[in-house]
Formats: sequence, structure tokens, C-alpha cells
Amino acid sequence: MKFEELNVKPEIIKALTEEGIINPTTIQEKTIPLVHEGKDVIGISRTGSGKTASFGIPMLEKVTKNRGVQGLILAPTRELANQIANEMRKWSKYIGLRIATVFGGVGFEPQVHAIAQSEIVVGTPGRILDHLSRSTLNLSKLNCMVLDEADKMVEMGFIEDIERIMSAMNPESQILLFGATISKEVDYLKEKYMDNVEIAETELQVKKDLLKQYYYNCQVNEKFSLLAYLLKKEETHRVIIFCSKISTVELINNNLRNHGFKSEMIHGKMSQNKRLTAIDRFNNGKTDLLVASAVAARGLDIKDVTHVFNYDLAQDAQEYVHRIGRTARAGESGKAITLLATPDYDAFYAILSRYKMEVEELPKEEFPKLRFEIPQRRGGPFKSSGFNRNSEFRGGPSRGRNSFHGRNSPGNRFRSVSRDSSIRSY
Repeated sequence: MKFEELNVKPEIIKALTEEGIINPTTIQEKTIPLVHEGKDVIGISRTGSGKTASFGIPMLEKVTKNRGVQGLILAPTRELANQIANEMRKWSKYIGLRIATVFGGVGFEPQVHAIAQSEIVVGTPGRILDHLSRSTLNLSKLNCMVLDEADKMVEMGFIEDIERIMSAMNPESQILLFGATISKEVDYLKEKYMDNVEIAETELQVKKDLLKQYYYNCQVNEKFSLLAYLLKKEETHRVIIFCSKISTVELINNNLRNHGFKSEMIHGKMSQNKRLTAIDRFNNGKTDLLVASAVAARGLDIKDVTHVFNYDLAQDAQEYVHRIGRTARAGESGKAITLLATPDYDAFYAILSRYKMEVEELPKEEFPKLRFEIPQRRGGPFKSSGFNRNSEFRGGPSRGRNSFHGRNSPGNRFRSVSRDSSIRSY
């Protein structure tokens, strides 16, 4: 199918073609006609499926130049807001629309000026509310509103902010809600604010012939050495290493650099400029390793990732799906490798219980044990962050409580669920 068959404006198709976007994705094929029909839409699709164009293209077609703010897009993070706005500016180059990006942590007055000149505003809920409270943003002319990564916004505690924004907008506005899942809170928004709702849904998981998933059983104090070994062994191009805690992101990034790897990191406590710089360096090939917290798992435009490593696992099973969705995109193949230790067992079991995936156990090979440096707290005790101080520093594994025995060993526990969860052990 071509965009012409979806009745997309020729000017937008021309801009899309220049960006190398020729054929619509499945979610775009399902969503764009529904938006053209004036339906409120819930789009459910995985990361990397083309959701931004699914709502961005028809929104560009719905607004008219020089008639004030008619389109509003809410995103959970600054990075995602920036990415959406930048993409839409490219697609609207031949229709002359202006798009303002609005988020906290930067100057307020430049945003006031940008809003006054724009037809579409993309922003985070908190800063949008600031502008509404100061009357620097008027939503009375709004004809289309998008909640992107709606499930993530709810998870981050934005539900009240979203409701306040929705109560301030033109009640006739079309509402488009996108996410990977529909939680109870998101379903509540649908029931309260949306009419004539249609659901556009595609597969939430990458096809298994493109994405191969593996795990290694190891002890906590072996993880970094095993990671470094695999980074050298695997034929990688661009790699994201996910960690569940900001402190772990910083530790892994610092130690990778100490051992000669060129890596960048991104997490929620970094400044906006530092986060964008790290992503730009990664996307531009100045570094091939990005150590990331969950902030990078959703929505960001991170291209050509061949490998995702889960250094540890989040308690939220859905987060695993978003992480591995960073690779095997746009028809390319990819690998997701999890370093599995005792603290990860419950989370891993929850993932396998919820999703039907084939995750293969790979045999742990011999690998050199590397020095792992953990900074001391000022005036306080040694900060271990879950790593065994003696084993990693002295170059050998410990034989303490992290060793696997009996029914708690991964071989027993995960083979016991393999009939239902498609885990294969070598």
C-alpha cells in the first residue's frame, strides 16, 4: 500500500518521500483512515511501529495555517516531545505549519512566543498546564489532541494533569490515544473523554525470526565481566545496555570507559542538554554503546540497534517488551541478551508468564574477570550497589549466597516453566 491510497495530502507525501518513508506501516494503514473519518482512536502498537506518523500525518492535515493552536500532542518525556516535533516539522515543510515544543527545565518566555506563532503544540503535561494556568496557551480552537505513550504517562503519575488539560480543551476535539497497553486508568480516560472510539491494534512483539532472545545465568558479581566479554565477542554495531537503576547506569558506564569502551549514558536525572547530546552522539555513530535507564526504552528515535543487553530486569514485565523493542526494527534483525542472576528471577518468571516468547539459555563460557570500581560515599561506608566487593575486585567469583543450588537454581526453575514459556536450554 502507498500513502496515496490513504488519501494523504500530496505535499505531505512529498516530504515523507524525501525522508525515505515510502510505504505506510500496519499501524498507519489502520489508523490514518479512522482519523480521516473523524473517529476517536486508540492505537495499540509496539515501539518502532510508526506510531508517530499514525497520528502526526492526519493531524497535519486537520489544522489550518494562521488560525491558532488547533493540535496538541502530549508526551511523557522531553526527549519524546522533541522527537515528535522534529519529525512533524519535516513532514509539514511543504504546507508551512509551525510546531512549538513545550517542556520544563528551559526558558518559559521563548515558549510563549513559539506557542503564539504555532498551529500545533507538542509538550509534556506539567509545562502544558503551566501555560494553561498563565493563559499563554488557549485550547478553545483545538480540533485534535494526542496522548502518546499514554500508558507510560499514567505510570509516571500524570493522570491528574492529563485530566486537567482535557477539561480545558474544546470538547469537540478529536482524541487519539496511543500506547503499548491499555491500563485501567487509560480505559477510564477513554470512557470519560472519548466518543465513537475505534481501536487500531497491531502485534506488540517483533517477529521471532527477526528478534532472537537469549539469557545467560550468572552470579551478580560476574555480570560486568560477562557483559564486557560479550561486547567483544558479539558482532555488534550499535548496542543499548539497559539498567533498572540510575546508580547502576552510572556505574556500568564508568566501568566500561575504564576498560576502554566508548560509551554514553542516559537517565532521568541528567540535564536535558546532556541527554540529547548522548542520544545524538549515539545516533551519529560517535559511540556504539548507550547505557540507559527506562527513559530510553520508550518512544525515542534510536536507530540501527543490533543488540539490546538487559544488565538487570525491571519489576514491570512490560518494560522488558519495550526494551527489546529497541532492536529488530524496520525489518532488520536483532538480538536481546539478558544477564540473569538471582535478583532477576522473579521478574524473569513474570515476563515469561505474561508473554509467549522463545528465550534461549546460552552456556556461560570462560571469560576474564575484570576489575569493577565502585566509588565510595563521601564520609560513608563503601557503596556496593548489589555487587560483591571482593569477587569483582579480586578477579574471581564468590561462593556466597548468590551461588545457585537445588530448586532455586535457574536450570531447575526455568526449565520447569519451559513447557509453557518456550524457553530452551542448551
